[in-house]
Amino acid sequence: MEKNKILFRSARVFDGESDKLRDGVDVLVAGDTIHEIRETRTSAEPGAEVVDCAGRVLMPGLIDAHVHVYISGLNIPRVVHTPLSYQAHFAAEFLHATLDRGFTTVRDVGGADVGLAYAIRDGLLDRVPRLFYGGRVISQTGGHGDHRPPDEIDPMECCGCSFHSNQLSVIADGADAVRRAVREELRRGASHIKIMASGGVASPSDPLDRSQYSDEEIRAAVDEAERAGSYVAAHCHPAQAVRRAAALGVRSIEHCTLIDRDTAEFVAERGAFAVPTISTIIALAEEGERFGFPPVSMAKVKRVAESALRSLEILKSAGVKMGLGTDLLGVMHQRQSTEFTLRAKVLPAIDVLRSACVINAEILNQSGRLGCIRPGAAADLLVLDGNPLENISVLGSGGDRIPVIMQNGRFHKRVIP
Repeated sequence: MEKNKILFRSARVFDGESDKLRDGVDVLVAGDTIHEIRETRTSAEPGAEVVDCAGRVLMPGLIDAHVHVYISGLNIPRVVHTPLSYQAHFAAEFLHATLDRGFTTVRDVGGADVGLAYAIRDGLLDRVPRLFYGGRVISQTGGHGDHRPPDEIDPMECCGCSFHSNQLSVIADGADAVRRAVREELRRGASHIKIMASGGVASPSDPLDRSQYSDEEIRAAVDEAERAGSYVAAHCHPAQAVRRAAALGVRSIEHCTLIDRDTAEFVAERGAFAVPTISTIIALAEEGERFGFPPVSMAKVKRVAESALRSLEILKSAGVKMGLGTDLLGVMHQRQSTEFTLRAKVLPAIDVLRSACVINAEILNQSGRLGCIRPGAAADLLVLDGNPLENISVLGSGGDRIPVIMQNGRFHKRVIP
């Protein structure tokens, strides 16, 4: 059966990596794949539907490497007690809006599960980004994934069992328990494993600047993930936690807000990725209190807000490969596109674009398939009204300057002939 063909004619192509646009290019899509890239010709491709880019920029679909589609509010202890039926509807709205903003792929690093993946696979949830999910995050007792308030008594203690979990996280103490938790999330189809390796902003009882998990526990997670062909991502704010994660084999280090130059250089030497999440920090600092972020968490976010942009400069100067993530909670996902304009305050536009394209694809082990325009890549494509290399606000305005969004060879949006 012949595949449906779509020809993007007369485009200026950003291929996901090059710092220069390629002018006067036709890109032919066949089915869900980019089939051919060639110089613009006068004759149309036989049997192909034509999209006349008329000199507009054509680029790969964006990738957000740090989302939480089930976190429907800012008060996480309250969110984990929200019915799953509500969370599923929130996730659907989150994903639809994300694709509207040009993100054709997302990596969920805490919460999304096999049920959501199956709903997308079976067409019950349509017109959403491609989803890579890590299942529940794995945390020590009292760690960033332990959302119980300090005065809550665990009812499981009465039977001598210390196990605790919810739809977002599982508590695992000791290397053997961590191994079991990793195996369970991999059994449920996780593409990666997320551990909590430091204190955090949204959790109620853990200091922000303290490391979490022992070396033995982190090594156990890394060993289990690697033997399964997967990898570990770790939540880390302070420099000490970032260094430990890199030293112990963690591949993707999230946030890195309190990193220093020596640690950044060590991360680069180890070949680990950093995934800063600037938009959520700024959003929480500006509007967290209004949307119900607890006072103890507001005090923490003010501290990381002071160093967020500086961390980007440190990571760049050390040569660390930076992915792009947002980590926005609840209704704040509407700020997703601001990650571009915030980063552009201290980074060249090309660095920000590469983070959302080829570097994020590399983190996902999808190089050559996602985040690029080349033959054989997935047909995730955006047509832009403007040049993001010159003005990245083209991508920072919530999708209103993206007249065409194609995901996996299907039009999600098309407002030009």
